[in-house]
Amino acid sequence: MNTEVADIGLIGLAVMGQNLILNMNDHGFKVCAYNRTTEKVKSFIENEAKGTQIIGAFSLEEMVRTLKKPKRVMLLVKAGSAVDEFINKLVPHLSSGDIIIDGGNSDYHDTTRRVVELEKKGILFVGSGVSGGEEGARYGPSLMPGGNPRAWPHIKNIFQAISAKADGEPCCDWVGETGAGHFVKMVHNGIEYGDMQLICEAYHIMRDGLGLNPEEMSNVFDEWNKGDLKSFLIEITRDILRYKNDKGYLLERIRDTAGQKGTGKWTVNAALEYGVPVTLIANSVFARFMSALKNHRVEASKIHKKNIKPFSGDKKQALEHLRKALYAAKIISYAQGFMLLKQAAQEHNWNLNYGGIALMWRGGCIIRSAFLGNIKQAFDKNPNLSDLLLDDFFIKVMHDCQDSLIATLQMALQQRISTPTFSSARDYYDGITCNLSPANLLQAMRDYFGAHTYELMGQEGKFVHTNWTGRGGNVSASTYDA
Repeated sequence: MNTEVADIGLIGLAVMGQNLILNMNDHGFKVCAYNRTTEKVKSFIENEAKGTQIIGAFSLEEMVRTLKKPKRVMLLVKAGSAVDEFINKLVPHLSSGDIIIDGGNSDYHDTTRRVVELEKKGILFVGSGVSGGEEGARYGPSLMPGGNPRAWPHIKNIFQAISAKADGEPCCDWVGETGAGHFVKMVHNGIEYGDMQLICEAYHIMRDGLGLNPEEMSNVFDEWNKGDLKSFLIEITRDILRYKNDKGYLLERIRDTAGQKGTGKWTVNAALEYGVPVTLIANSVFARFMSALKNHRVEASKIHKKNIKPFSGDKKQALEHLRKALYAAKIISYAQGFMLLKQAAQEHNWNLNYGGIALMWRGGCIIRSAFLGNIKQAFDKNPNLSDLLLDDFFIKVMHDCQDSLIATLQMALQQRISTPTFSSARDYYDGITCNLSPANLLQAMRDYFGAHTYELMGQEGKFVHTNWTGRGGNVSASTYDA
């Protein structure tokens, strides 16, 4: 095989890997494909890649020999130990300035560690989020690269060429140092969890609350996809509801238990670590846990009877309330996600471009939606915006939609329909817009039993303790936040 002819090597020939390789080939890049199971390489070259300039390698050494300098190798393998195993096998064959890219759903902590470890060996490591599923990989994903910034000039042309485009701009740009790329992808996936659960709750209300059939529900989602809610997930929900085979509507026969790969949980863990109330995403994760308790739910439903009053209102009005409620709740979810990004950036000294991130998510990815353009505009107007709910556009939307959110929750409550994410959206909105919370009582209780001290209004920064009973003494704890 000729040496140094390929622009990039890609390891991992599952559907995402194959489609990214074909995408790169379509844009004029020569790719060398490798897989641990070499039979997959042979099959790919003889079938999907037949007639292209894609070449196959049957060992890591052979693949590396084909690469132009600096050598660029992209991994699309299972996150975790498999990534480290391939890195350890690759490093002896690479030189200073060569680049390894992890395109899997890796934990951002692992990416940070790998960037530091490999920099000591002169290797530039990139952890890149890749979103859009198999179709996105084939025709234009959203790409979120981060890691060693010295790698970016050498991968920029490939990544921006193969990415989706929104308003003519590539849905890919450099995110930030160390684990920033995979952190942004993790938050993207957390928002995806929230979006999907909100849509499922809207479907639940339509099905069990309003008594709509699949075709009627599909028509509602079709209408919603023409307005403010236009998005990939609304579009596919329309199609799923409409899908029939010889046994009827397929959705009605799918078991109501949902799986997950862990990135939603990682988002919640990060929110706990950084102290950000990402409540809607957290409730979407818990909803998946609840769905897994299928047998328990069936048994409990037989024991705990509900007194449900049939819906007797105006269905058209109820659907309009539901549309506005979904729009408001989605905005809450994104606001929480961007607050988490801001806090993580502060913790890790990442210089994140929030408007740029919104642009990256406008095309190719699972959460792509129309109002991401409004998020980009909000950060373009004010790069230091602390909360989307303080932007004029989103203030107007929330003022317009908040009553519908309440009306939808009242209807769901009357119909005894569980709405964890709609409810958490309302809880968060009312909490974040409350100028005097009950936490003064909470802090007094903490001081009462643990001498944790408190601040008085107008005397912020001065911590005092009260001997509430006359028996507790005047010594305070040294840990206000404990």
